Amino acid sequence: MTAGSRGDVAPFTGLGHGLLDAGHEVTLVTHARFEQLVAGAGLDFHPLPVDPQAELHSPRGRALHRSATGAGKLLRVVSMARALVGRMTEDLVTAARASDLLLLAGPIAPLGVAVAEGLRLPSLGLHLQPIAPTREFAPPLLGDRSFGGAGNRLAGHAVNLAVEHIFGRAVPAVRARLGLPAARPGALRRDLERRRWPVQHGFSPLIVPRPRDWRPGLDIAGYWWPYDADARLPEEVRAFLDAGPPPVFVGLGSATVPDPEGLSALVVAALRRAGLRGVIQRGWGGLAADADDMLTIGEVAHSALFPHMAAVVHHAGAGTTAAGLRAGVPAVPLPVQFDETFWASRLVTLGVAPCALPLRRVTADSLAAALTRAVGDPAHRSRAQALGVRVGAEDGVAPVLEAVNRLAR
Repeated sequence: MTAGSRGDVAPFTGLGHGLLDAGHEVTLVTHARFEQLVAGAGLDFHPLPVDPQAELHSPRGRALHRSATGAGKLLRVVSMARALVGRMTEDLVTAARASDLLLLAGPIAPLGVAVAEGLRLPSLGLHLQPIAPTREFAPPLLGDRSFGGAGNRLAGHAVNLAVEHIFGRAVPAVRARLGLPAARPGALRRDLERRRWPVQHGFSPLIVPRPRDWRPGLDIAGYWWPYDADARLPEEVRAFLDAGPPPVFVGLGSATVPDPEGLSALVVAALRRAGLRGVIQRGWGGLAADADDMLTIGEVAHSALFPHMAAVVHHAGAGTTAAGLRAGVPAVPLPVQFDETFWASRLVTLGVAPCALPLRRVTADSLAAALTRAVGDPAHRSRAQALGVRVGAEDGVAPVLEAVNRLAR
């Protein structure tokens, strides 16, 4: 069960297919717009009613552009999500009634845990971000800032309280519906901690080592790659690659931007100042560039495309960050909001990106300079290639399969 953008869904197509290969029956419960993505992995599908792309393009969604990240924007997102989550409850309960075990992604876990308890089903958390409080870093949803050891941990609890507020109406309603007693705010989360509710995290410990102060039961599995066994490059992409030197990929995934035309022009100007060709992914933000040295594309599997790139410029979402690392190519992250700044900072620390350029402050000159460093300094590619080999060799499915089999017994 998962909710959110494509990046919140795609990793579970690969994980689900791995569980399917191991003999389990797997249903992916998520938004209806991702039905074909799920079907392509051979998984059963149960739709959720909310369309995340439509919500981001609504007046309420566009209002999120008023600030970049931090507590203010988090509160606006919490308010937006709180208004939407109740619409998904019915389908979550219906899908759970046909299941033996619930695997719950972070964005839907509080509601899913209540459903699992009410139906007496075992459950397992599957998180794409390290959201458990720790002294070692601040909550990724607040960016890459640090509040010091105790401050980081306190901030982690505060963010979890804010996220819990999203489910402030939905969880009590589903608990009452399923015959469970009422619970005070925060009590359910504390109960999960006492019971050491198992959580597997879908990122590499090479990128985020397991915090030393995490409790037992919080484990890092490795990346869950989107299912892409049939991934091929479209003919127009292959022809563009063959027509010149390796280009640079530019894409913002599911992020939306207030001025797609202006940002597209900025990207083209930066690429040309750096003497580079570009592959521009349209994405949910609507980027585009039409010229002999630029190619605009729709959805193309990152696993097929990224290894052919001189560098990747992206919003530093968890999934796109992982795909760039796996491909072994340098990056120039343009974080837009929330945990993207956290992942961008990791790329810089690992030496595969020369710098991070927050999208709100990027200019053609600053992007051109960063691209020149990323492509021109062989150390970035060398470090990226070495890390890509190690990340690609990890098996993120195996720990989840072991946990599933343990719960099933």
